[in-house]
Amino acid sequence: MIEDKSPQRTSIAQLGEFGLIDHLTKNFEINQPSTLKGIGDDAAVLDFKDKKVVISTDLLIEGVHFDLAYMPLKHLGYKAVVVNVSDICAMNAKPTQITVSVAVSNRFPLEALDELFAGITHAAREYNVDVIGGDTTSSQKGLIISITAIGEADVEEIVYRNGAKETDLLVVTGDIGAAYMGLQVLEREKQVFQVNPNSQPDLDAYTYLIERQLKPEARKDVRTLLHALEIKPTSMIDISDGLSSEIMHLCKQSKVGCNLYEDKLPIDPTFINVCEEFNIDSTTVAINGGEDYELLFTIAMEDFEKIKANPNFTIIGHMTQESEGIHLVTRANTKIALKARGWDALTE
Repeated sequence: MIEDKSPQRTSIAQLGEFGLIDHLTKNFEINQPSTLKGIGDDAAVLDFKDKKVVISTDLLIEGVHFDLAYMPLKHLGYKAVVVNVSDICAMNAKPTQITVSVAVSNRFPLEALDELFAGITHAAREYNVDVIGGDTTSSQKGLIISITAIGEADVEEIVYRNGAKETDLLVVTGDIGAAYMGLQVLEREKQVFQVNPNSQPDLDAYTYLIERQLKPEARKDVRTLLHALEIKPTSMIDISDGLSSEIMHLCKQSKVGCNLYEDKLPIDPTFINVCEEFNIDSTTVAINGGEDYELLFTIAMEDFEKIKANPNFTIIGHMTQESEGIHLVTRANTKIALKARGWDALTE
């Protein structure tokens, strides 16, 4: 479905492992003062002085997390970095370094890895993170990417999932659901292509949704925005598996309940139109879709005035006593128990 614009095929075996590492890492720059030694030794050396260090790892596996029928390798490299940086942002920390490990089968030529690493390099520059190490190896089948992200924060800045209190307000950044509908559009076009390989899809009407799926962004700006508003969230998480799943994580860790209001959900008009086209309920997708990489957090009620008119944030609910449970309050003002129907990599 995605045209191969690089017909040249150089076997990875021609370079050997160390030649490959030198080739793939030659464009990485060191910009963080906390990086004393990056790639080129047995281990990287970091110095965070009096800062606390936060670390997160994600594994992306072909056929489980991505489909190369419609995911360009450059986009994949970029997204692989973003999903890890997002976890650091969700701790209210500043991303500083990443390690990148790749297992690749012999069906991928050097030019394919160049595309993948071009995306990784672009994301590293965009988010100002140093690539300080990693590994390459062969895979019996497909492509596997593992990225570890490292970040720093003062101890009093770090926000966990377990700090939400009863009456806290539930807030989300940006809009939700678009990435999932972008995936539905791509899956539909893949099926059309399999039936008729000569068909040329017209995806102009879906640009925003597809971009949210193929090239999401981590909300590195939220830390600065909240600091400027003099707000420290009481709990926070990023929306990777779906809004409902993330709300349930916050409630479980914080031992509180929640009322989420359907009429407050921030959804894009394009998203609503495409949900209608697919005959899918927009609320169901918005709360279960996943891969939005927006931030979901709670704030104390007294911070309401500071945040209420800010276009970057939407108050979508409030926390309650744990005994009251976790509910979606519909537009008809009926309460429905919220269930986690988001992404789960271990479900078939």
